[in-house]
Amino acid sequence: MDAMEQIYLEHAKTVYGFLLSRTHDPDLAEELTQETFFQAVRGIDKFQGNSSISTWLCAIAKNLWREHLRKQAKENTILNAEDVPPPIMEDGSTPKWDDLEVLKAVHRLNDPMREVMYLRLSSNLTFGQIGEILGKSENWARVTYYRGKEKIVEEVNHE
Repeated sequence: MDAMEQIYLEHAKTVYGFLLSRTHDPDLAEELTQETFFQAVRGIDKFQGNSSISTWLCAIAKNLWREHLRKQAKENTILNAEDVPPPIMEDGSTPKWDDLEVLKAVHRLNDPMREVMYLRLSSNLTFGQIGEILGKSENWARVTYYRGKEKIVEEVNHE
């Protein structure tokens, strides 16, 4: 097995989860995941080793997602927030993650809190990985997640 195939096997799920947390569309997330690895193969010589491979791949994925959004904006077809599918995983420490009210509450959070919540709950990334992806510390990711969780629990319990 060659090195890129091994990298794909080890990191494809993480990249897909990262993209799914942004796109809310499994098909688009899959398409962008494939494009991410294609770009990684083309640009492997640009990887400097200053970060982990998964962080580098997620940075490529983030740029591809932004490029996709720019193209969509030109076509005036922005994704509708009501079309967000349920996340693919649950976190036992929050209210039922597949509950529509919880999903609506998460979606109403402001970035970067919303992004941290999606990365943690749908991609099951560690706080260290989330901090690395977003250019922040592990502690920042942890605090942001718990503050977001408190807001969601409070909002869901009041409805």
